[in-house]
Amino acid sequence: MNEMINHNVEALDPNKTALVVIDLQNGVAGIAQAAPHSGAQVVEQAVKLKDAFAARGAYIVLVTVSWTDGKDAPAPKTDLETKPGALPEGFDRLVPELADVPGAHLIVKRQWGAFYGTDLDLQLRRRGIDTIVLCGISTSIGVDTTAREAYQHGYNQVFVTDAMTARSAEEHEYVCKTIFPRLGRIRTTEQVVELMKME
Repeated sequence: MNEMINHNVEALDPNKTALVVIDLQNGVAGIAQAAPHSGAQVVEQAVKLKDAFAARGAYIVLVTVSWTDGKDAPAPKTDLETKPGALPEGFDRLVPELADVPGAHLIVKRQWGAFYGTDLDLQLRRRGIDTIVLCGISTSIGVDTTAREAYQHGYNQVFVTDAMTARSAEEHEYVCKTIFPRLGRIRTTEQVVELMKME
């Protein structure tokens, strides 16, 4: 992954850059099957990103996925069985480390991507934001779908690959190596934190 990184990258303008955190909620971050990073590791890195963005007064968006009784959950016919229904209590609650972020915009999505059916694009455009930094769970579902939507909306993107994870290392690596480089730039948490410090 590191061989793809262009270290001669411009600073991230806090007035035009937003941190978009995908599905770091109790029912997702706590899944036992996560690789190559645990849910706890992803949350830890996301908090570092949140702190870096907050220190520069940059826009932060916290996205969760939820539905009411399951009737508003995606339910097309697929080869992999899905069981939509009412969610367990607290499933859609943000993890405690991100539950109280002053000024953060909260978005509830009803599907994989954070753009479809939400006001995310409207909120970003009205603030003059042209770049989003993405992290969260799962690399191959919520993050990937949001990234593809953002690309089609014309946003510059930075993917913080040590602040995301999937159900398997193979899923995570495939998206990070074959999809994300076509949609934006691959970075680490440390690199993004440093970019946010640059004037």
